[in-house]
Amino acid sequence: MSCLVNPNLWIDIIVIIAMVAIVRVLVPWLVGFFALPAPIISIINIVLWAVIAIAGVYLLFDLLGCVFGGTGGLRLPTYR
Repeated sequence: MSCLVNPNLWIDIIVIIAMVAIVRVLVPWLVGFFALPAPIISIINIVLWAVIAIAGVYLLFDLLGCVFGGTGGLRLPTYR
């Protein structure tokens, strides 16, 4: 099975995109509802981008581990 055909990879990507979209929709609503100051909004955006970067690095290294052998990568069974 190819690494790019693995459904776990695509499910992880879709979940991360959905979570980011939900947070980006909720941030303006929270700003209006709780009257949060600008530094708090900046902190929320920084944390959001940090989560995106961490998830991207995790998926990249998982994919590279799958492509180059490694320790199984992407939770795939090894057939020998």
